[in-house]
Amino acid sequence: MTEAVAELRTLLEVDEIDTDLFRGAASAEGPGRVFGGQVVAQALAAAARGVAETQQAHSLHAYFLRAGDTTRPIIYRTLRDFDGGSFANRRVVAMQGGKPILNLAASFHRREEGFAHAAAMPPVPGPEQCPDFTSALAAAGQKFPQAMLDRLAAFEIRPGPPAVENSGTPRQFLWFRLAAPMEADDALNRIVLAYASDFALVGTAVLPHAPNFFTPGLQVASLDHAVWFHSTPQVDDWLLYAMDSPWAGHARGFARGSIYDRAGKLVASVAQEGLCRVVQKKP
Repeated sequence: MTEAVAELRTLLEVDEIDTDLFRGAASAEGPGRVFGGQVVAQALAAAARGVAETQQAHSLHAYFLRAGDTTRPIIYRTLRDFDGGSFANRRVVAMQGGKPILNLAASFHRREEGFAHAAAMPPVPGPEQCPDFTSALAAAGQKFPQAMLDRLAAFEIRPGPPAVENSGTPRQFLWFRLAAPMEADDALNRIVLAYASDFALVGTAVLPHAPNFFTPGLQVASLDHAVWFHSTPQVDDWLLYAMDSPWAGHARGFARGSIYDRAGKLVASVAQEGLCRVVQKKP
């Protein structure tokens, strides 16, 4: 577990190869599509470079354009759009083979005090009352691809019971934390959370319509992704990811997420739309 967390930290670090030009490491997975959370997190890491330490990311908005190749590094070009006393803004283009695979905009804000309110954490069993991820999969009779299990190796995950309200809104809950301490600073805590925020969100839109996320013929892919950081998350400790999907249609599904710390404090909000379609096999 310690090795997996160290590998994740290395994966999410970006190397500066020229002014405002960075390289993100290739994924340790076998050949395939790059995990969207990896590209978002590496792009946020590139955006954070050169921003004052007194300013931390408070939001990001990203569009996925092309599938990335796990066997190749990703180049990130950063544009310094704005540097002010309170806010800074960066745009990042992630590229492979000379073509953009993701566009991201991130905003950074110096810490300020002000009025505050937040939604309460939903009444969900604590992580100690929830099964570990592999046990939950086995109980549901689902087979998880090994590449995806490897991707989650740096995290301890405990899913709560999914539910569909009388209104028809599907919901699911996920406790997660790093499997070993990372001792991350504020910026890296946000980067790790950006990575984890893409774990299961768009899958919430599929819950009422397919037996499981890996139903044959089901095609699901993230189209865009947005995160608002309300405070610094502590990814070494348990975080609750509460997800719901108020709408799906036209081969797309929309999902929202709220991330709470163990004390019930809302630390981040997430939104995502994804492609959700059933591909019919040709005769």
